[in-house]
Amino acid sequence: MWWCRSNGRAFIRNIENIPFGVTDWASVPRSEHKGTTGVAHWRTAQCGGIRVRMVEYSPLYEADHWCSKGHILLGVSGELETELTDGRRFILTPGMSYQVADDAEAHGSSTRTGATLFIVD
Repeated sequence: MWWCRSNGRAFIRNIENIPFGVTDWASVPRSEHKGTTGVAHWRTAQCGGIRVRMVEYSPLYEADHWCSKGHILLGVSGELETELTDGRRFILTPGMSYQVADDAEAHGSSTRTGATLFIVD
């Protein structure tokens, strides 16, 4: 079971039908995703209905779209700036995470220095 706390309330979501597995991210093939500037390299594992990714953003990466997909992100290295459509901005550094639901708050990301993120969606 996975617990998430929001506004003081706890929610439970079951993660089902995924056998135990270990992922050696270095052995997962990379796919390239160009931004408005820079590039993102994704290493993707599909675990049932859950996509798990290790994403490496190049320096000066800027997303070419607003994303409405829900994610849980953990900063592994570097620094990622995320902007919401209402203008709020957040800086994610190693050891920090954020979470957002599907269709809740569209967001776009960029990095001056490059960043590596662990993403579950």
